[in-house]
Parts: sequence; C-alpha cells; structure tokens
Amino acid sequence: MKLLVTGRSGQVAQSLAALAGTDLEIVALGRPELDITDRATIEAALAAHRPDLVVSAGAYTAVDRAESEEAEAFAANRDGAGHVAAAAAALGLPVLHLSTDYVFAGDAERPYREADPTGPASVYGRSKLAGEAAVLGANPRAAIFRTAWVYSPFGHNFLKTMLRLCAERDTLRVVADQRGTPTYAPDIAAALVAAARTALAAPDDPSWRGLFHLVAQGETTWAGFAEEIFRQSAARGGPSAKVEPIATADYPTPAQRPANSRLDSTKFQQVFGHQLPPWQTGVERCLESLAAGSA
Repeated sequence: MKLLVTGRSGQVAQSLAALAGTDLEIVALGRPELDITDRATIEAALAAHRPDLVVSAGAYTAVDRAESEEAEAFAANRDGAGHVAAAAAALGLPVLHLSTDYVFAGDAERPYREADPTGPASVYGRSKLAGEAAVLGANPRAAIFRTAWVYSPFGHNFLKTMLRLCAERDTLRVVADQRGTPTYAPDIAAALVAAARTALAAPDDPSWRGLFHLVAQGETTWAGFAEEIFRQSAARGGPSAKVEPIATADYPTPAQRPANSRLDSTKFQQVFGHQLPPWQTGVERCLESLAAGSA
C-alpha cells in the first residue's frame, strides 16, 4: 500500500512516515514540491508518485494567528483541502482528510458525535469546517477524521512545551476549565493506516466515507494533561513542576477555544475495527520516545 501524505512537517505526517515498512510505503510531501494552495503542484506530485490513497494532513494550524490572517487560513484549510481532494478524485483515488474539534462551539454537555451541529467560534475552526465541505464536495471517496489535542515527539505541541517550561519554573499556571482528550499523533497515524486499508479493500463501500471522530480514550483538562505529563516525567527521573489550575479567562488568547473538545469515537471503532488506547498511554509512549532521542 502506497500513501501520499500532504503536510510533510506536521505531527501526523511525520508519525505516518515512521510507520513505513515492507508493506507500507509513505510519501510525505510539502512545499515547494507540493503546495496545497497550488493545485498544479498537487496534480504533478500525484502523477509522479502514483499512490493508492491520499492522506490530506497539510493545513494552516496557527490558531491564534488565524484571527488576523483569515485569508491565509482559508486558502490552506478550505481551498487547499479542496484542491487535494479534487486532484485525488481526478485519478480515482480515495482521500482521508484530517479535521479538528474546533468545528464545534464547545458548549455541549457530552462528547460530540459526528451528526451534532457545528458552530466554530474561531477563524481556524471556520476554515477547517469549510475544508470538510470542500473535501466531501470534491471527492466521492472521502473520509474526514476530526481529532483533538494532538501531541507527539515531533514539532511544537503542549507536551513538549510543558517539559520545556518546567525546566525554567517550579509552578506552571494551566487552564482547567476546558475538557478534551490528548491524542498521540502516532496513534492517529496507525488508525489512518487501518482506515486506508479498509478504504482500499472496499473502495465503493459507503460505510467508510463521510465524517468520523478520532481521539484517544478518556478525557481530562489541560491542567490534568500537564499533571499527568509531570507525574510520568518525574517517575522517570525527568523534569516536573507543580500545576496551578486557572480559568480560561485568566489566560486570554486571540482565538476562542472550545470549552468542550470531547469527541465520541464510537463510529470510527465500529466501522474500522480500531480503537485508540487511553490518553495516558500516549503520554507514556511519547516520553519514552523523547528519552530515546527518536524525535
């Protein structure tokens, strides 16, 4: 199976590349070879590499900066996503597209299901929601996977930020009134490979197409996530800090964050027969990977 992945430097793209083996070829591409805002580069890359399936992971992800760069966010997250899906469709290729919890308002009392009404409160969320529509409208063989609170040994993310800051401070103030599920990017990558195998085994089966939620098991707050990172780090003899829980109002940001980022992944498990592990397991594996210097 050969997968072409957009967004080469992203956490999920790098995690997918790490899974490559004898029966799985991963071609992860980014600018300038593949620029999602330039359809010609996408078409050229697909023609050159001839994958079996496309994983659309490239995106504009600067959530706060998007508030002042709306055109750039929509150019990548709406138009770029549509370009990738359309270029894949022209070759009859399925596309698996990554989306986000930010498409929801975040005011529900339970984890969000795929059919729940959307209502993004940020430019980033609106651009990603528009991208979902663009993908589904451009490619009849498309699946959207909404995930949340992604971290990994790669790039910039909450876990790595906490480890860096705790080396500088004894106490860290962390938001405690937003709930969600920390999700380890290598677990997302493994789930996408499982979904790709299902899609290629039955390309005309409608059950694998459409919207899916994909997060680890369990839930916590950002403060709870930080506490677990430090607990596990300290157990390994690594850095740790005390966490001081604060309210969202005490840490204002340009973009509004969903108070409830919890997603219900039941549909994914039922269709693809694959379940992500508890979020604490991902923390353990990420710390192991960082300690081994594999990032």
